[in-house]
Amino acid sequence: MDAPREDSKGEAPWRKMSGEELEKQYTPSRWTVHLGAEEALRTYSQIGSEATRRARATRRSLLDVPYGAGEGETLDIYFPEAASEALPLFVFLHGGYWQSGSKDESAYPAGPLTVLGVAVVVVGYTLAPKGTLDQMVDQVARSLAFLQKRFPDNEGIYLCGHSAGAQLAAMMLLANWTERGVTPNLKACFLLSGVYDLEPILHTSVNAPLHLTPEGARRNSPQWHLEAASAKPRGPACPVLVIVGQHDSPEFHRQSREFYQTLCRAGWRASYEDLQDVDHFEMVWKLTQQDYALIQIILKTIFQES
Repeated sequence: MDAPREDSKGEAPWRKMSGEELEKQYTPSRWTVHLGAEEALRTYSQIGSEATRRARATRRSLLDVPYGAGEGETLDIYFPEAASEALPLFVFLHGGYWQSGSKDESAYPAGPLTVLGVAVVVVGYTLAPKGTLDQMVDQVARSLAFLQKRFPDNEGIYLCGHSAGAQLAAMMLLANWTERGVTPNLKACFLLSGVYDLEPILHTSVNAPLHLTPEGARRNSPQWHLEAASAKPRGPACPVLVIVGQHDSPEFHRQSREFYQTLCRAGWRASYEDLQDVDHFEMVWKLTQQDYALIQIILKTIFQES
């Protein structure tokens, strides 16, 4: 599926869409192909809950570790059998359009990664409407700073976000770590089916609990920040893997393709992957499978970079 391009006048295609079409483009469950919308959402939740239950039962773990004093500012860590302080840390940020989802049902990759020596961290953050997007971005930054201080000898932090989590992860590429007193040992960033320009979101029902203003949308849009000169990498840039599902909507494809292109222009080490035969939800729930293509991409990246 080719992503829609800007027209010759530079106008993004979403600006010409009706409200109904825009809503459809930004409702991932309407693009599932193997299961109906409700069944896909139910399966996504069930597999996440089961993967988390299994990881807590079979892996050494630290649960509900506070990285801040606020409500929801906790994370879970799942360790490999041969645990040490010098482990690669795979940090996962769940999706749910910043208003649903939980770390307690998002340990999808814990099984396949811990068995091969990678610790998996699942980060919680305060959901809308209680939490604002500015707050969530700050929470994720604080969680990474906490992990770096807690595991100073780590073999690399590999940050992965899905959907809304991909926006939060992408914002970490732009963080000012100097003011936080520690620079995370960020070795790679995996962005799965994300929204990197939040302006279209303002015109959908997604924004009802977010209460984003145009200024807030721009402030939290990594696409916009990357287009500014100040967003060029400070020193060596970690590789950024921008990944979209074959059956994601055209708008999700466009967002991913344009963010990848902007990364390249800004001097980042970026790659783009159109993951075949998966939709927005299958992309993540298959992270429970050892032989899944995305798990293999993640493992190859970790062991090359570390």
